[in-house]
Amino acid sequence: MGFFDALKAGMEKTRKNLTENIERLVVGYAQIDDELLEELEAILLTADVGVKTTETLLSDIKAAIKKKEIETPQDLKPYLRKRMTEILALNAAAISQGGHKPLVLLVVGVNGVGKTTTIGKLGRYFRQQGKSVMLAAGDTFRAAAIDQLEIWGKRIDADVMKHTEGADPAAVAYDACKSAVARGVDVLIIDTAGRLHTKTNLMEELKKVHRVIAKEIVGAPHETLLVLDATTGQNAMSQANIFSQAAQVSGIVLTKLDGSAKGGVVLAIKHELDIPVRWIGVGEGMDDLRPFIPEEFVAALFADKE
Repeated sequence: MGFFDALKAGMEKTRKNLTENIERLVVGYAQIDDELLEELEAILLTADVGVKTTETLLSDIKAAIKKKEIETPQDLKPYLRKRMTEILALNAAAISQGGHKPLVLLVVGVNGVGKTTTIGKLGRYFRQQGKSVMLAAGDTFRAAAIDQLEIWGKRIDADVMKHTEGADPAAVAYDACKSAVARGVDVLIIDTAGRLHTKTNLMEELKKVHRVIAKEIVGAPHETLLVLDATTGQNAMSQANIFSQAAQVSGIVLTKLDGSAKGGVVLAIKHELDIPVRWIGVGEGMDDLRPFIPEEFVAALFADKE
């Protein structure tokens, strides 16, 4: 199965929750009225598109109706498809080396979202491009996280920088930066702790790690990626809010889209927080994490039933 087919299959729950409900809605109306728009609003909110983004889309629809760009209920679906693509495509450039050596990716997120696995899959992606990769086990509060990263290192043939459990995460980041520069590594991916129950301490810790990396490698980290679980819907939004305050988040990695009916949260994150989705995961396989392409995502979301 190609990635688009995997994406289309993975988007099935969200598609049923959003686009198929829109299809059923427009069939039941001969013209666009307040009742139809209220039902459309409910559909968008149920798919976790978010209150502000839903308000924006409805406002855009009303403006388009006045301009005669939308004249019948059947015009709503193609209009929404176009508008959603425009929202997601803004500043949606994929991660590139950009002349950085090493390219430093700092990965943040709460425990349980698939952060360590995401790091392994990101490393595999770059290894498949022929780049050398180093992983840094910065989540020193969980021995399992260090062990898991080591397993991924062996699996993808990447060096792993680690300290003992309980060590200072900033010290791990420091040593990883020094080693990556010395060895001429292409891509350095740094894990971090994800304990939200000590929110203030965690955020201060992330700021410290960020400062250490910036001091050792000019302009680094070049990307700070927040890993979010798509199945949590609006809870993912609150996580994005918290982390973006401390870690200067530049992009989102959205995992578990294949298990979620709440894929609309992609729009909410991009529109309300202005943080682009960089990568998406639609399965458990090693190759099921791919760069996010807005046009492809919306095409899968609006794909016609077979």
